[in-house]
Amino acid sequence: MVSKAIQTIHKRTVQSLHKKELMNALNLLQQLITETKINLFQDELVELEETYKQLLHYYLAGSNDPMRQKIFSKLIASGYEITDKIIIKFADGFAPSLYYAIRRTQAVHPESILKLTDSILSAYDIQNVAHAEFLTKQLFKTIWTSAFLREDEMNCLQDALLYRESPSDITGKPGAMTILNCQIVSALYLSLHTNFDKRKLQLLITAANSDDDEVKIRAYIATLITLIVYKQRLDSYPELKYRIDTFAEQAEFKKIVYFIILRFILARETEKITLRMKEEIVPEMLKLRPKTDPQKSKKDITFESIDFEMNPEWMEKFEKSDLGKKLEEFGRLQEEGADVMLFSFVHLKHFPFFEEISHWFLPFHSGLSFLSDTNVITSSLDIMTKVGLMCNSDLFSFYLSMMSFQDEGRQEVFQNFESQLLEWQQQQNANLVTNNDKTEKIIGHYIQDLYRFYKLYPRKNEFRDIFTLKLDFHNVPIIQRYFSDKNDLLNIAEYYLQKNYFKDALTIYNRLSDSFEGDEMLFQKKGYCLQMTDDYAGALDEYAKAEMINPDSKWLVRRMAQCYRSLKKPAKALDCYFHMEKLNKDNLSVLLNIGSCYLEMKNYTEALKYYFKLDYLDNENGKAWRPIAWCSFLMGKYEQARNYYLKILSSDPDYQDYTNAGHTEWALQQHRTAFDYYLKSVQALKNDYETFRKEFTKDIPELTAAGIPADEIPFMLDKINYSIRNQELA
Repeated sequence: MVSKAIQTIHKRTVQSLHKKELMNALNLLQQLITETKINLFQDELVELEETYKQLLHYYLAGSNDPMRQKIFSKLIASGYEITDKIIIKFADGFAPSLYYAIRRTQAVHPESILKLTDSILSAYDIQNVAHAEFLTKQLFKTIWTSAFLREDEMNCLQDALLYRESPSDITGKPGAMTILNCQIVSALYLSLHTNFDKRKLQLLITAANSDDDEVKIRAYIATLITLIVYKQRLDSYPELKYRIDTFAEQAEFKKIVYFIILRFILARETEKITLRMKEEIVPEMLKLRPKTDPQKSKKDITFESIDFEMNPEWMEKFEKSDLGKKLEEFGRLQEEGADVMLFSFVHLKHFPFFEEISHWFLPFHSGLSFLSDTNVITSSLDIMTKVGLMCNSDLFSFYLSMMSFQDEGRQEVFQNFESQLLEWQQQQNANLVTNNDKTEKIIGHYIQDLYRFYKLYPRKNEFRDIFTLKLDFHNVPIIQRYFSDKNDLLNIAEYYLQKNYFKDALTIYNRLSDSFEGDEMLFQKKGYCLQMTDDYAGALDEYAKAEMINPDSKWLVRRMAQCYRSLKKPAKALDCYFHMEKLNKDNLSVLLNIGSCYLEMKNYTEALKYYFKLDYLDNENGKAWRPIAWCSFLMGKYEQARNYYLKILSSDPDYQDYTNAGHTEWALQQHRTAFDYYLKSVQALKNDYETFRKEFTKDIPELTAAGIPADEIPFMLDKINYSIRNQELA
């Protein structure tokens, strides 16, 4: 393990380079060499420092050097590279991660990128697919663990990425070069997340210009993530900035980036969707499956055991239950592109296949040598690949899971699934599939493949999880100016808003503020984002701007009232609700809120007036009963409070209702009745006495105001506690 001293020096060195404080960075680099005892780069550091001293000398002499900034950028870049080289060389000797284990093996038995690439192409030429696939795995590891590519290695990989291949067949299965280049792209991407290498990023940009959609989209995603991770370094590489500028000027650039942004926003929902599947969907499905083994745990419910054994007779039950609505919602999410399949496959990544790191990035196609040529499987998988039902990783999981079945069981699963597959295929054929559809599908699948790698790979802790980063590609300075179309940005902001990512939406709205000066809706949305992130004062500022344009917006006035109440300014909120009352006379919600504002202001008389009016207009639903009862208690009208609590307790009471009814009885000197209500409150909390006690303690000022002696309160609480304990012991 790297010592804390070395980690600290390394971190400070990188921060100094980010800040362009080169002298400080050079001093820290000297400390890093001393601490690690890696003297291999001492001469390089000395040369770097001498060059910088000369630059400073000529600057002080007043010389007008047009190359000064370019030289300085190159010196900063060199500082980054020496820092990376020292850390990698130091970790080579002991780091236990797979990356460094492979590097140590490579040091003893070196693999050549040039020879491996040539051997792979030769193996494909003679139809030795299995050997080509074996060598591709070796190439993946060699590229991944190469710290910095040489120029000849870069040229070799570039030739492969630019290789033009005829389609392998009319069905559109990816050919050999697609597989090879997808693996090259993923290896370059993974390598860049250990250390920065400008040649690898240049290769990704080259691949992003490929005619092969699978390769191109993967390279786009890999490039964008790399730009996020190293956004502070890019100013030091003008040649890269030029390449990226040229890349960003392509006609399809904004369209593809736009799709990628939306898919990464959706990827944030994956954990929530998976949790809902586990806690809501699966338990309900188990209730509807009479043949389910009661001993089967939730974690054993996998894709094949849920998705392919549904009985059509369930549909009537589904339509009448919450489960049906939830499944319909999940269907819409899947159509939108959300990852609803992770839960089904999370326990199907234990096969030896997934111990090989390159397999997590492998495009699925039925021509791979290690796949069975059993017709029933390959035909179904071909359809599933075409309709885009699963990402590549899940297709491999599905295949391996099916192969673990006995032949009869495998046949039964596919017979049950066949009609649904055919229906999906017919629907796919009937729909006019556009290039955008194809692009979105590839983007979605590769992001899902990445998500599974970072969340499920056995050695995932050795990698920085990119899904914990803020992947706001539209805000990366180097591409921001090319991604500034107002409509696109507004659409992204709306998508953030829809998914409740308010801070991200607000960043875009702030960016667009100058362009939409005087736009009521923009002010409203900015205010809403601020309100939902608990910045109520900031929200009111934006709402006030919108109010000047449209003072009679009911939505706006209601939101302003909510902010004032959150800021403990009930009088200000009351003004808003009075305004709403004029706009919407006798609105029940408005009446309730006016009463609540008066209650917060301790004006119980006025509060009761509005609560009684609400009760008169809406007596059947009893919306006003609770506030009337509590307000009556606070005013000392205990009999009136009791009458309303009796109504409440006869309908659908919660623990708070029992507590407040207990307070009322205690104020009426009915100690036993009060105790019984308190006991029911604790029982409503599933005997969680501690939660009851905390809530009860909040009401002590009101209890003492009602004449209950403060020194008697511990007696009541202890009596309740003893009673709960005795019930548990019994």
